[in-house]
Amino acid sequence: MAEQRGRVLLADPRGYCAGVDRAVIAVERALEIHGAPVYVRKQIVHNKHVVATLERKGAVFVEETDEVPEGSVVVFSAHGVSPAVHEQARERQLRTIDATCPLVTKVHMEAKRFARDDYDILLIGHRGHEEVEGTMGEAPAHTQLVDGADDVASVQVRDPDKVVWLSQTTLSVDETLATVDQLKGRFPGLQAPPSDDICYATQNRQQAVKQMAADCDLVVVVGSTNSSNSVRLVEVALEAGARDSHLVDYATEIDEAWLDGVSTVGVTSGASVPEILVSEVLDWLAARGYADVETVVAAEERLVFALPHELKPRRAALAVDTEAATAD
Repeated sequence: MAEQRGRVLLADPRGYCAGVDRAVIAVERALEIHGAPVYVRKQIVHNKHVVATLERKGAVFVEETDEVPEGSVVVFSAHGVSPAVHEQARERQLRTIDATCPLVTKVHMEAKRFARDDYDILLIGHRGHEEVEGTMGEAPAHTQLVDGADDVASVQVRDPDKVVWLSQTTLSVDETLATVDQLKGRFPGLQAPPSDDICYATQNRQQAVKQMAADCDLVVVVGSTNSSNSVRLVEVALEAGARDSHLVDYATEIDEAWLDGVSTVGVTSGASVPEILVSEVLDWLAARGYADVETVVAAEERLVFALPHELKPRRAALAVDTEAATAD
């Protein structure tokens, strides 16, 4: 046992949210029903380990729908897709399984509703992110992207009394509200979405980090660099008082130099990170004198989302029967 050097504060909740869990199970279930290969447009969730694990099981990840052979099974990622992508899939006669997180779907529905009412929609989010592209695709003529406070000055609307803001679900709560405040400075009549667009899991993980950050010399966030919510956790930790914070995919990426002079290490993980990767980080820290682990609880999560309707047992059985009859 290594000499005791300090303690670990472990954030709770952390890791998989209901939407990610649903999306990963959707790919696994599709492989069970249809056999390999099952194609997945984009990364099903933004995590290296999850993608590599599903690839070994027979999932094939592609960037665009036209890379999927006609008639094949394709899963749409948790981040959602635009109507144009659904149309491309129909044209190629693809059998689609939509694993879009229901909370992202909610934002899509809001965008369609406000577009029908002829509002200008200001979508707060990160340029190039799949979720943003999917949401903007629902109402491209009505939607402008606001990628942080620097974009506020360039926003133009037709009627300041008919403008609403929506947001990507994985943003920093504080940064988003700061951007909203600036938008309100320009457009006092700005309306808010009917309910929070930033998802419960993103908010809960950020809150857990805020509760422990001031006591931490170092916060290790487990997550991939293309995971928006994971990157935000590093930023939130530093803003909330942690003296240092780093993002890693695996325990082996931790630099032992980060532990110099450190008595308290905070550990958390993004919403697309399996718990095994956190366990490996805890083992790595324990081997270096940080075996004392205290959990910091910010919320209790019980939400579970049903699988996409294409994978529900009755429909799956019908699909298999239909394929068998066609083969006969």
